[in-house]
Amino acid sequence: MTDGPVTGCRRARPAGLLLVAAAFAWSWVVTRWGGMQATTGTMGLGLPAFLVVWTLMMAAMMLPATAPVAALYARTITAHRARRMVAFTVAYLLVWATAGLPAYALAVGLGRAATLPAAAGTAVAAAVFAVGGVYQLMPLKDRCLARCRSPIGLMLRYASYPGRFRDLRAGAHHGAFCLGCCWSLMLLLAAFGLMNVWAMVALAMVITAEKLAPAGRLVARAVGVASIALAVAVFWVPALAPGLTDGGVSGM
Repeated sequence: MTDGPVTGCRRARPAGLLLVAAAFAWSWVVTRWGGMQATTGTMGLGLPAFLVVWTLMMAAMMLPATAPVAALYARTITAHRARRMVAFTVAYLLVWATAGLPAYALAVGLGRAATLPAAAGTAVAAAVFAVGGVYQLMPLKDRCLARCRSPIGLMLRYASYPGRFRDLRAGAHHGAFCLGCCWSLMLLLAAFGLMNVWAMVALAMVITAEKLAPAGRLVARAVGVASIALAVAVFWVPALAPGLTDGGVSGM
């Protein structure tokens, strides 16, 4: 009878470790950038430093919603669980780190847009909101979200991966689905301000709700509709996109 709680504890441990990693990332973000004005642009960072900051931001926002999948994957591992889960998590984060390359290019472009006249910045903000909102309502978003919400099929696929790189492949594969699911929400972050901690918290809550809440698909669609509404409303209330319309701190 004593094996049950011990087994449950072991199964929960991978999820707990991801939550600890996310808490560390949140602590770093809040301590280092919490008092910073919402900005677009590269925040004055070169590409290597930007990728480090970007990856920590993604760890903070994505790992809490990924923890249940990590715990489920850990159940398929019978030996060297800690080492293999580290490989899974590192590969997952490498996908998001790689996404930092186009994010950096976008940040450079948006940083320049933020220095343009107010009307131009508002138009760019509307386009960002519209693109993010439309994607939230697209079938591709729904397919990627379905894989994140019901990963049993993925676990069966990962179990068939051969060789020593199985965990890296599994982490990267799941990371790709998460990227396909959530890149539109990161695009919205560009309009709110890349280091807008409150926007990060709100979007992290949306990500977690989309993936884990029973009404997650409804949340995704509601965010899409709201984002499209913001694309219209920002012309009347430019402060809705402080990263692009509130003085344009470019960080370049």
